[in-house]
Amino acid sequence: MANPVGTVDVAIIGAGPAGLTAAYLLGKAGYSVTVIEKEPRYVGGISRTVEHEGFRFDIGGHRFFSRSKEVVDLWNEILPDDFIERPRMSRIYYEGKFYSYPLRAFEALWNLGVWRSALCMASFAKAKLLPNRSVKSFEDWTVNAFGWKLYSIFFKTYTEKVWGMPCDAMSADWAAQRIKGLSLWGAVVDGLKRSLGLNKRPNDGMAVKTLLESFRYPRLGPGMMWEAARDHVVAHGNHVLMDHKLKQLAFNDVTQQWTMTATDGEGAQVAIKAAHVISSAPMRELASRLHPLPAALPEAANLKYRDFLTVALMIRSPDLFPDNWIYIHDSKVKVGRVQNFRSWSPEMVPDPDLACVGLEYFCFEGDGLWSASDDELVALATKEMAQLGLCAAEQVVGGTVVRQEKAYPVYDEDYAANVEVLRQEIETRYSTLHCVGRNGMHRYNNQDHAMMTAMLTVRNIEAGARVYDIWAVNEDAEYHESGNEGERAALASVRAVPERLKAA
Repeated sequence: MANPVGTVDVAIIGAGPAGLTAAYLLGKAGYSVTVIEKEPRYVGGISRTVEHEGFRFDIGGHRFFSRSKEVVDLWNEILPDDFIERPRMSRIYYEGKFYSYPLRAFEALWNLGVWRSALCMASFAKAKLLPNRSVKSFEDWTVNAFGWKLYSIFFKTYTEKVWGMPCDAMSADWAAQRIKGLSLWGAVVDGLKRSLGLNKRPNDGMAVKTLLESFRYPRLGPGMMWEAARDHVVAHGNHVLMDHKLKQLAFNDVTQQWTMTATDGEGAQVAIKAAHVISSAPMRELASRLHPLPAALPEAANLKYRDFLTVALMIRSPDLFPDNWIYIHDSKVKVGRVQNFRSWSPEMVPDPDLACVGLEYFCFEGDGLWSASDDELVALATKEMAQLGLCAAEQVVGGTVVRQEKAYPVYDEDYAANVEVLRQEIETRYSTLHCVGRNGMHRYNNQDHAMMTAMLTVRNIEAGARVYDIWAVNEDAEYHESGNEGERAALASVRAVPERLKAA
């Protein structure tokens, strides 16, 4: 086998936020680490920043906000001098009109019209008086929370674009996790106060994260954070192997060691032996590469993912609109969201006479959108920008495409049971295999959630036992407290692992 890397304390699969957080902290603590990353050029996973002819753009938008003191401190430690404070502005495009988000009550009333607004409130009242007592799907949960009319306007179209499946086939877990804490009444009251100029206190995201009005952001995009983290890992004497895909992860019962085999872009293999493995690889992929194969392989094979691509357009205009992003609630176009990269950071766009926007399309790997050529996708994005009235087609002077497989773990009705079967087998059978991050746990973790799972995993490795239950790190309510950003020590509030798993 060519180019063996040798033996390290910890081998890490994936150089995204979770993998690099773990590698950075382990290196600081004196552990030897090797990270493999299948991407040839960029670290950061879906938090990377891609560069094209001097233009920089994200794979989706990544705000840097957390109530976890540990996460905020780590961001500041890795990237001490390059954060900027950015205002949040986002709107919803619906039936040719724009709705501010957070809501502004009078604007929404004007756009919807008195009759439709009255129907929305009547629908909301009905949902509160006669709620569905058997909540199973995203549709059930959201209709109960907002009423059918608001659900159909502001949730259904966009959500089905994102996931490529009917809302009544999606687990209610998705709604409970992503929009928990946002009530119609709270949003209306907040919107009324802002419309009347009565709300003098900025929303810093402490009450409801969905209504966050400002955030910190690296001046050259989130990839700047993860490039700095990689550089720190290397400075500790450790390795980050780019363009290396996981081929097999084998456990030796006699030596109690792992052998991680990876293949580079030219087909050469490397073998890394390690006492511990941290995996942020998709659970479905990890299960198929484990040796011996897990009994839960059928359940892992049933886990599904939604893929994603961004069409970045360079447009002859100093700036098209002030929003960071616009949600497109329109079934007549395929685009789901439009990012404005200058609004994220002026340094993302090198030419003051050009705007750079990213049109986000949600798809499945291998379908028509995913398989379309870059030229076809740039043409589609150009046409849809004109159709939405955001620019004229002749203003577009360039474009490029970035595809991101497995951007979103799908929350179908079976996902939770499938994840739990595989999780239990891994934790019971292998005390030194640790799943972290969004795809590594098949959970829609935010960047700070993913980092927290890695931070707790490092503590578990240092302790020699699963002292912390990283599966408790997911929903804000489970480990976030009210207060200013980073005010509370989130790690202290994560529940400890059950006794039955500590010796696993």
